[in-house]
Amino acid sequence: MYVPRILCVGPNGGVSSREEQREEQREELACQLLLSAPLEWLLLGEEPAAGLAQLQENNQPSPLCGHVFKVGEPTYSCRECAADPTCVLCMQCFLSSIHKDHRYRMTTSGGGGFCDCGDAEAWKKGPYCQKHIPTDSNRDSEEDPVAQLPADLVARGYSIFSIILKYAVDLLTWEQEDQLPAGLEPPERGDMYYCMLFNDEVHTYEQVIYTLQKAVNCSQKEAVSFATTVDRDGRKSVRYGDFQFCEQAKSVIVRNTSRQSKPLRVHVMHSSVVAHQCFALKALSWLGQIIQYSDGLRRILCQVGLQGKGENSSLVDRLMLNDSKMWKGARNIYHQLLMNSLLMDLKYKKIFAIQFAKNYRRLQTDFMEDDHERVVSVTSLSVQLFTVPTMARMLMVEENLMTTIIRTFVDHLRHRDLQGRFQFDRYTAQQAFKFGRVQSLIGDLKYVLISCPTEWSDELRLKFLEGLDAFLELLKCMQGMDPVVRQVGQHIEMEPEWEAAFTLQMKLTHIISMIQEWCSTDERVLIEAYRKCLTALSHCHSGLSDGEQPITLSLSGHSVDTFRYQVSQDKVSIHLPVCRLLAGKHFPSELSPPLLIELPLRCLVLCAQVHAGMWRRNGFSLINQIYYYHNVKCRVEMFDKDIIMLQAGASMMDPNHFLMIVMSRFELFHIFSCADVRKRYREANKDLVQQNNTLIEEMLHLIIMVVGERYIAGVGQVEPFDEIRREIIHQLSVRPMAHSELVKALPENGNKETGLERVIDNVASFKKPGVTGRGLYELRPEWNKHFNLYFHHYSRADQSKAEEAQRKLRRQNGEDTALPPPLPPPLCPLFASLVNLLQSDVLLAVEGAVLQWAVEPSGGGWTESMLQRVLHLVGMALLEEQQQLENSSGDDDNVTFNYTCKITRPGEAPSTSGSVLALLESLQNAPHLEVHKDMITWILKMVANIKTMRERTSSTCTIGISPGQGSEETVRDKDKAERKRKAEMARLRREKIMAQMSEMQKHFINENKELFQQSLEELEASTSAASSHFRDHLVGGAQRHQLVTCILCQEEQELRGHGRAMVLAAFVQRSTVLSKNRHRNLPDPEHHDPLFMHPDLSQGIHTTSCGHIMHATCWQRYFEAVQFKEQRRQQRLRGHTSYDVENGEFLCPLCECLSNTVIPLLPHARSPDCRYTHSCVSNRFDLTDTDHRFIIKLIVLRPMETCVKTHLDYSDVTVSLRNAFSSSISAMITTFSMSTYKVGLKLNPNEQDHRVQVLSWSTCAYTIQSIEHLLMDEEKPLFGSLPCRQDDCLSSLTRFGSTCWTAAPLKTVHTHFIRLFTALVPDIRVENIPCILDIDMFHLLVSCLNFPGSVHCLDQSGRSVVDSAHLHILHLVTVAHLVQILLTSTTDEVCMDQESGGSEEEELTCQIVLPEVSSGWQLWRCVKVGVLPFLRSAALFFHYLNSTAPPDDLLVAGPGQWEALCSYLSLPSNLLRLHHSHHTLLEWCSHPGVRQTLQVGGVVVRFPRESNRLIDLPEDYSTLINQASSFTCPRSGGDKSRAPTLCLICGSMLCSQSYCCQTEVDGEDVGACTAHAFTCGAGLGLFLRVRESQVLFVAGKTKGCFYPPPYLDDYGETDQGLKRGNPLHLCSERYRKIERLWRQHAIAEVIGHAQEANQTLVAIDWQHL
Repeated sequence: MYVPRILCVGPNGGVSSREEQREEQREELACQLLLSAPLEWLLLGEEPAAGLAQLQENNQPSPLCGHVFKVGEPTYSCRECAADPTCVLCMQCFLSSIHKDHRYRMTTSGGGGFCDCGDAEAWKKGPYCQKHIPTDSNRDSEEDPVAQLPADLVARGYSIFSIILKYAVDLLTWEQEDQLPAGLEPPERGDMYYCMLFNDEVHTYEQVIYTLQKAVNCSQKEAVSFATTVDRDGRKSVRYGDFQFCEQAKSVIVRNTSRQSKPLRVHVMHSSVVAHQCFALKALSWLGQIIQYSDGLRRILCQVGLQGKGENSSLVDRLMLNDSKMWKGARNIYHQLLMNSLLMDLKYKKIFAIQFAKNYRRLQTDFMEDDHERVVSVTSLSVQLFTVPTMARMLMVEENLMTTIIRTFVDHLRHRDLQGRFQFDRYTAQQAFKFGRVQSLIGDLKYVLISCPTEWSDELRLKFLEGLDAFLELLKCMQGMDPVVRQVGQHIEMEPEWEAAFTLQMKLTHIISMIQEWCSTDERVLIEAYRKCLTALSHCHSGLSDGEQPITLSLSGHSVDTFRYQVSQDKVSIHLPVCRLLAGKHFPSELSPPLLIELPLRCLVLCAQVHAGMWRRNGFSLINQIYYYHNVKCRVEMFDKDIIMLQAGASMMDPNHFLMIVMSRFELFHIFSCADVRKRYREANKDLVQQNNTLIEEMLHLIIMVVGERYIAGVGQVEPFDEIRREIIHQLSVRPMAHSELVKALPENGNKETGLERVIDNVASFKKPGVTGRGLYELRPEWNKHFNLYFHHYSRADQSKAEEAQRKLRRQNGEDTALPPPLPPPLCPLFASLVNLLQSDVLLAVEGAVLQWAVEPSGGGWTESMLQRVLHLVGMALLEEQQQLENSSGDDDNVTFNYTCKITRPGEAPSTSGSVLALLESLQNAPHLEVHKDMITWILKMVANIKTMRERTSSTCTIGISPGQGSEETVRDKDKAERKRKAEMARLRREKIMAQMSEMQKHFINENKELFQQSLEELEASTSAASSHFRDHLVGGAQRHQLVTCILCQEEQELRGHGRAMVLAAFVQRSTVLSKNRHRNLPDPEHHDPLFMHPDLSQGIHTTSCGHIMHATCWQRYFEAVQFKEQRRQQRLRGHTSYDVENGEFLCPLCECLSNTVIPLLPHARSPDCRYTHSCVSNRFDLTDTDHRFIIKLIVLRPMETCVKTHLDYSDVTVSLRNAFSSSISAMITTFSMSTYKVGLKLNPNEQDHRVQVLSWSTCAYTIQSIEHLLMDEEKPLFGSLPCRQDDCLSSLTRFGSTCWTAAPLKTVHTHFIRLFTALVPDIRVENIPCILDIDMFHLLVSCLNFPGSVHCLDQSGRSVVDSAHLHILHLVTVAHLVQILLTSTTDEVCMDQESGGSEEEELTCQIVLPEVSSGWQLWRCVKVGVLPFLRSAALFFHYLNSTAPPDDLLVAGPGQWEALCSYLSLPSNLLRLHHSHHTLLEWCSHPGVRQTLQVGGVVVRFPRESNRLIDLPEDYSTLINQASSFTCPRSGGDKSRAPTLCLICGSMLCSQSYCCQTEVDGEDVGACTAHAFTCGAGLGLFLRVRESQVLFVAGKTKGCFYPPPYLDDYGETDQGLKRGNPLHLCSERYRKIERLWRQHAIAEVIGHAQEANQTLVAIDWQHL
């Protein structure tokens, strides 16, 4: 009765989000007071707070942690101790467990699982953390926890829990929309309905938002809010009103979304139904909270939930079976309750598991039809139940779980062909979705099998074998699926479907391995399983040779019966899982060996033929299949098993018969069986010859693999450890590799482990990475001898790279370049007969034939790699014989292997050419086989060695190899001498060639002297970065010529005021890098006055350049071409470039650096012809303040006031200065001025605006300040350490600043200067002048010095840096800056270590400002440090303005800077002597703004300004993940953010990449990161995406790129996407690099280069991040 009155009473469509939150809070409070509190009183029988505390006190804490993970929370698994990869710990348990010192894996949770701390079965050791160590009492106590509770509480608990749970289950599974269950109908029934929209995984956000705007007539913002809630909670009411009103909205939604797919699910529900359902959820949450207080209450709830009379009658069963009908929010809440209750109580966990297994098939079928993700399906609980080994086995025995899972899986794959094999149709999105769901069953099967049983019971054997039967049925459906037939004549029309079959194969790989492991732990199971596999294989083979024509093959006196079959003509399939399962159980087989090898052999022949290009017309699908067949993901159960099957067959057959069948299947038998094989089968068709050559190579390679691949336990006498070591050795033989590359190259087992760590340190040494790159493992030299050129897992590319690397290594070590086969491990007895392949007559005949063809190389009927393989086989045979001799302990009869005897016999008649050995000897010195000479020499040495050994054993029956050793020595000496002679000849030849080249060079230089003279001078000029990188020829005094070359037309030109304009590509951007006050609101651009820059530098304009010079006309042509190209591009591709042409952006034509304007290059300033009175003022240092004031007024204000009246020739001078530039230079001056205006104020260009020049001065000042900051922080010298590009940029900017006023009306310029000087010399007639504390003095200085009257007055001598007019301004501004420093200084900040400061400075400091400070040295120290950046910036400015060489002291970092700086600027080293009168001071300090700023607490900027740094990051990355997991989205009511992103500039955490946090910037919706970048970094942002471990750079709305994060694992690698899960730690060097990029304003450039290099980045909607 109360529920409908409290809940869901108001309309929640069309109200603001704040009101909605208030409404939710009111409902929550009412529920608490009127519904939950009475229940708690009733249950406990006393005041709830006291009663719950009492319960908790009496409860024994459970050793299980049971913390349920939130989305994105960090989880930890121990690679050494976890029973399987699903066993995880929460952060708190992990930090207090023993596993934090082990090799652990860190991941972020998808939500829904829980912490396994306290579960003894989940961990091999250390199952408990410090917090959950069980006490002795609860270790022993198996008694019922309910017995601990008072009897009346138990009785009340049973009745309340059963009523509430039944109520909740009834309502959540209720399907009527306007009726309530009996007994719940409200007394009066209003006509109030909700239109309820439900979530699905089919429709996109955009579709839902668009539909809602149409259907319920809401704004975009409201629609986004609705869509976000629907996605989060699974449903949301979008309209409230009478039935008709809601029904109308429903019909619009259904109509709009039913076109492409099934419509959105919408119900019109009565408000009372909605209210009761909401309360049902609150009731379930309440139950979950109450049972946390007591294990007894938990047990009561479990009993209530699981009791029921008939099948599936319990409340939990009803919930499970209706799971797919519920919405997301309801599912989440009841899953949470199941986890908190049933899964935390071990007794009831078992009962629940049995119910779950009983209903398994039905639950999975519901899941297939459901359109929600698995995370919110009840089927996802399988991971909590099936991974517990005891429970999995119990379910296998009692509920036949293994068979159930496999049969359910097979049932859902319904597509079959006529033979009953799987046949997958074209892979549509719908099918991929369904297939993806079916695969979750394989995941469940993996959980069941993940840990092998140590003890078998008869029931377990029975049920496992029954499961194996079902599995074999599944494999039979896969055997031979997707067969292919070679296309001849024309290309295949449509690529056949192949992906589904391989996806299935990959998913089953681990299952097959696990089944083999299970079989290997019990002999009875193994034998029975082997029988079943044989039966299944016989069934698959039954139709194999039917109807095939039997044939007999004869060669070298041997013959074998087989049947005719050609891979190139008949059907062949790459999928043979039944054969391969059998290969995993090595046994002497009852099947005939030729049948055993038949199918794997066909598969390998298919690969060989594809390599030979015979299947080109079958398209890419076949190439992809062959690729995956060899790929590390599939090869363990495909390629590797085929090789084992061939080895098993070969070991049971006559080796000659085996080889003849192999030749027949390779379709090469006719070549080797012709009468005179050694004359080479002649073939007219070149393509055919090439094909056959490749096939012979592939066949020889296969024989090498069959005999030589012994690193599988059971085939060779090896441990699994050896196999992994060999893999690593061969991977590192290709090149040094990073840890992650090695892990990818090794197959993972079911536990996601490769075994790499146990081996790697033994065979490789680790090299740490630098600031870029990653850590690499290099193979230790002693393991090179294990290198096998024909390692079976090499791809062709890897093999050639490894060969090259190994030969290079041997040459460097001065060894011969032979790559002989390594010593193989001995074979197991079952496979021992494999070695006889090496000495079989058929193979000898093949070897002889290939060697014979190599002796007569004409006709191209053989290839070098064919010969190389034959030499390798000969080497293998010799090693085998040597090993047998060494192990035979002198008894010659034991040695069955006598290869050396066989190769000395000449060939059989009729081809009686020489023996194999004779052929090898004749090839040893063949000139066309120089590459193989070392290998042949090695073979001949081995033969000699073995002969010696045989002779010794036969004569003395003891083994001593010294004479053999001796003969080997002599051969080796001969070899060395031969090599020395060759090296000497090569050296002489090289020297001769070098001498000839040198002679030719000299001759050429003499002929082209002028050219070289010029280029040498250019070279010198460009290398000296200290002076300008333009070449300056001093011609008579101050007049200079500068020659520059255009990068576009390569024409050289002198810089002249009246010449053609030359420009420098540049990029102008707004910047907050120097500011501590970044979040200051942007002023209104229309009315903002930028003349005075505030000292906090909150919105600077920075200019960078790549330093490349062009003619203005060349650049204009280039830019027009770029614009034209952009217009021509199709509309749909518009905007997808790394630069925005509409904003004037382009890429530098030479270096592709992002640019958006050009700076005109101006010649050095020259002395004008006319001079004024103020040019002859002497450079005295003892000018008084009054003198300065007088001079300033004389220089500036007087002429301006009177120029109109007296018509002084002042304006004529200005005009003459204006005319100093050609029209093209003037045009470029305007271009750059407009760019700074457009970027600085974000306005459209307007040449009439009086602020244009001000912004040009501002960018000049700001750029100099930012470069000075960088040099100071990096402790580099002020001059000489800048790269050329920055040097040129500053030079052009300063000269530009001094001339940009020529493009403005004189009156405007005069107005600016009057206002600027009034700031220094206060005048009541000029209004709106800021106080001294609100002006950045360096910006003021630059603006004042660019005044037209003062700019061009060079000192007569031309030596001084600062001319006289400039000097007075500099003095005055410096004094003003000193006052600024003193007003804002706080004496307690000054460090107390007294230096030997001069007494004069101390006295003067005290006199000027703070007479009450007793010691002046503190203040002087403070003043000196504070004024230094200003003086350094001024020095840079004057250096570039007047091009005067700096003193040597400033070219190096170190002491002596202060005096050098002062003398360079013509200032006294005691700056306080600049000032003698208090008058100006009083005027400055009496400005009302000063008092207001200092007293009211305005923004006080202290000097020197502190440099900005990026925020401090924690050393351990998991700390960051933890912070991010507790971060909630600020807009969607406490919901966890899906992509928490950290701003590296200010440290704010943002909710990125989601609709909820989108805001409007300039009329466009943008994501949280983009919006934040505009307030924090003037459009530029650096972010760390915490869950992806990825740095994100953003510039504006359309540009961005990802950058490697500064976090590395122990192997020196980043882990973007946290896929590998290794612990990550902060690398401070890399973080400093990112910081340096930011402070150098290079982020936009990095983004530009990244987008040019990777076009996919351009297509990303960066503004939504």
